[in-house]
Order: sequence, then structure tokens, then C-alpha cells
Amino acid sequence: MDYAEALRHLDGHINLEATAGAVHGLSLEHIQGVVGVLGDPQDAFRTVHVTGTNGKGSTARMITALFVEHGLSVGTYASPHLQRVNERIAWNGEPITDDELAELVTGLARLVPLSGVEPSYFELLTAGAFSWFAEKAVDVAVVEVGLLGRYDATNVIHADVAVVTNVGQDHTDGKGEWRQAIASEKAGIIEPESFLVLGERDPALQHVFLAEGPSEAWLRPGDFDATADRYAVGGHVLDVRTPHGELHDLYLPLHGSHQVDNAACAVAAVEAFFGRPLDIDVAQAALAGVTTPGRFEVVRHAPLLIIDGAHNPDGATAAALTLTEEFDVVGRRVLVVGMLRGRDPVQMLEALEVRRADLLVACTPPSARAMPAAEVAAVGRALGVLTEQVDDVASAVERALAVSTEEDVVLVAGSLYVAGAARDAVEATAD
Repeated sequence: MDYAEALRHLDGHINLEATAGAVHGLSLEHIQGVVGVLGDPQDAFRTVHVTGTNGKGSTARMITALFVEHGLSVGTYASPHLQRVNERIAWNGEPITDDELAELVTGLARLVPLSGVEPSYFELLTAGAFSWFAEKAVDVAVVEVGLLGRYDATNVIHADVAVVTNVGQDHTDGKGEWRQAIASEKAGIIEPESFLVLGERDPALQHVFLAEGPSEAWLRPGDFDATADRYAVGGHVLDVRTPHGELHDLYLPLHGSHQVDNAACAVAAVEAFFGRPLDIDVAQAALAGVTTPGRFEVVRHAPLLIIDGAHNPDGATAAALTLTEEFDVVGRRVLVVGMLRGRDPVQMLEALEVRRADLLVACTPPSARAMPAAEVAAVGRALGVLTEQVDDVASAVERALAVSTEEDVVLVAGSLYVAGAARDAVEATAD
């Protein structure tokens, strides 16, 4: 296959990311069958498994950067992608090339039918990533969970270090003991040989994770935490404490105090993996080079254009807080928002502080699960906000920029699908 044929082959498998949003009958049987015919490649390398309602992608990027700076060969598996599927599978921070992906999918097309199962899009990519990492002979793979944890396709690995960033409202109806239920699903990545690094601070949930019986556990804030957080140009300077000691003056070129929390989890995870403190020079160099596309990413100035993939209430709250705390907005605020079905549009718009906005431009994400822009627009108007409906994401961003002055800020948020489409639009304009 060439690259285009490989993409068509992948698209021929059911994409639960595009059709689902809740947990329905998840099982590891299919992925176990697929990796079985591939020779169980996931057993060929050590792993750090990362889950959490928010921040797992950023944390995985930071962990990868710390490992690479130590000279390790590192595979990273992430989901979903923003713009190209290649982003999901990376080696030493560089996405798999088109030719390599085509070759990988060609091999999968030949071998996977021997498993007797029809894997989903995500299961096929997950198995393919593990196979590619084994071929690359990586020293360690940093694997981001796709959905929750216990029955996620990535959970065929046996985590040396299991990282949980936090527990928040996502993939739930918010009824009953939903926090405990979500915590239990995320705790499923922890095995008896796993070293647990738990970023969730709620004492009422910590026992859920400890009940899985990890070999060792570091809990935040008792065992590790960010002990200082100072604003800096383009990001933060932080100090991190772990049982191995304290690292000072780590520059992180990312916006948002939540990224400081993610950095604390990343440092703790890598120290847990090595069983020793990190060298300060290595830690500083690694974190200083971290990027997180689509995560409160400033993509242009005058007007300020920020793209954030916030897709749940906690993420939306963090985006609004970051904008307020770290940017002096002299002009008007314009929001471009699109979201998927299953979200509460009132809750999401309130979390984004839509009432403080001078204009809301509602759009429709490029997804089968998209909530129509008309529904988002109707909620915006009901909340008393000046609202326009522009279905296409690129056109919505263009409209927002057209009505903005150099002193205004445009925040694009509500879904990773919106974030990806907005980045495509900005890059096309730059070209």
C-alpha cells in the first residue's frame, strides 16, 4: 500500500472515537487476539502508561521529552490526532513518516486477519504502534490511554509505571458516584508490578487506585508536587518535589497552571521509572523544549489567536482561567466554539465564561458525533451572548478574525476536532 491506501484501509475499520463517547461493552478480547498474531510486541519493551480525564497527552509529551533527553530510544502512542494520523505514533518525539505508516499498515493487513477478529480503528492502530516500537527496539514506550483505562485497547501492556493525572467529568452522565466509577476504570491500568504515580489529589479517590495493589505508589501532594509556580514569558518556571529531592527553576514553555501539575506528574513518573533523582540540567533542557499543539496554543498575534482542545467542563474551566490569569486582554473576547454530542452545551459554555465574551461564533466539529452549530448558537443566545452561527470551523475562525482588532483575543475551543480543523485553517492561511 501507499500512504493514501493505508489511510483508506484504516478508515475501513469501525471508528469508535467517531461513533461513541461513552463506555458500551468494552473488552480486551479483540486487541489481545490482534497482538497475539503479531507476536505480542507490547512485551518487547518497558512502558509508562498514562491516563487521566485531562492532561494525559501533555504529560505523555513531557515524559517522552525527559526520556529522550536522557538518551533513551522512546516510542510514544497518543490519541486522538489533531491533524494527521501519523501524530499518534512517534519515535523520539517525531511522528511516523508516511512511508513507514504505509509499510506498517500493509503488514497489519496481511497478518491481522489471521486473528479471526475484526479490530476497530483504534485497536488496529494500537497494535500497529506496539509492533513498530518493537521493530524500533525502543527502550521504553510512553502510552496514552484512549478511553478510561481498564478496557482500553492500550491495556494489553503491563505498565512499569502507571500515571493518573486526575479524575474529572468526561464519558459520564454525572449521576450518582460518578467520580468513584471513573476512578475505578482508570485504576484498571495498574498491575501488581506497576509503580503508581497518582496526580489526583482527592483523598476520597486515592483508595480506589491503591486497591489495585501497585508495587509502589507516590501520591500527590504528599509524595510529590509542584512546590513553586512563577509566571515567565511564554510559560512558567516551577519547582518540583519528589521523594528523591527537589528540582528548581524548571522552565516550561506552556500556558496554564494545569500544565505545571502535569509537569510534576511527568517528573515523578520518570524518577519512578529510573529509581533515582533526575539531573537538574537534563530536566531543565527536556521541559524547556516541550510543545503541546492544540493545548492552549498561541498561533498568532494581533489579534491574539489561541487554540485549545478543551472538550469537557474541567478542560474548559482551565482554558478560561488561563486566559484570565496569564493574558492582559485589552480589547474584546471572541469565542469560537464547537462540541460533540454528549456534552452539556450550557455547562461547557459557562465553563468557558461565555458571558464575558463580546461574541460567540458557534461552529460544527468535523465529526460524526458533532453537535450542530445551531444548537450551540441557541444556547449562547439564551445565555444573553451576542452569537453568530458559522457551521464550518475554518470559516468560523475566519469570521472571528475578520471582526477582531489587534487588541482582541480569539479563543477556539470545545473539541479536539475543532482544534485540529482550526490549526489546518491557520496553516493554510500562512501558506
